[in-house]
Amino acid sequence: MSAPPTVICDNTTLFRSYQKLQRNDIILGTVRLKPGEEHLLTDLIERGVRFIPSATAQLASRSKVFQAAILHEFLLPGTMPIYDQHALLDACTLYQKQLFTKVIYKHDRKNAGLGIQLFRSIEDVYNQACGGALSFPFVIQPFIEYYSDVRVVILDDDYHEAYQRTNPHNFRNNLHCGGTTLPYTLSENQLFFCKKIMRRAGFTWAHLDLMITPSGTCWLTEINLHGGLRGAQISKQEYRERIENNSSKRLNRLLKEN
Repeated sequence: MSAPPTVICDNTTLFRSYQKLQRNDIILGTVRLKPGEEHLLTDLIERGVRFIPSATAQLASRSKVFQAAILHEFLLPGTMPIYDQHALLDACTLYQKQLFTKVIYKHDRKNAGLGIQLFRSIEDVYNQACGGALSFPFVIQPFIEYYSDVRVVILDDDYHEAYQRTNPHNFRNNLHCGGTTLPYTLSENQLFFCKKIMRRAGFTWAHLDLMITPSGTCWLTEINLHGGLRGAQISKQEYRERIENNSSKRLNRLLKEN
């Protein structure tokens, strides 16, 4: 009978045991990584180490660029990860063909609306990036003026909630940027859309931001494992308990599989 897998629950133990980890060992909890250390997850996955939450979900939570790369089918058409000047040139051609005018620029690793900028055109983005004022990689997205910004929190099969964020004085609807909330009831199709995104990116719980157009079309703008609870109905204690229960159930399933 094989030895039971090692379960790592904190970063200190993870990096102390890094070279000894082997197939079916489990890392429980979000791994804290410095920018540039993400390749360590690739090494661990190749060695058969398993993650709760998944490594893909952890990387997507860290990087808007990674989200745009793997979740392209769920994003507003024209949303693109831009890794270098060549990709930006291709984007310039596409945006001009599609007659996109204003452009949203998203910093790769900033949250709460702090990494969102509005440019008058894709050429303005190109000029700023080539002049060194903008750092690669980043995400670009066509600017849409009229839509509903809806935050969805899904913690397990038994709990989800949603609320709309509005800000009449700023295109950034984030509460951190002065936005306010309104109650919002998800349709079955919208909830299915969210869960489809979560399955694709390996999320077992998530905070999702949706763009819902006046015609009812739904697009993802961002997904994260964690987010602020301002505007949410759930208490911080219940939130923590549900995430812990979610992780515990997955851990028990992995241990039984071993």
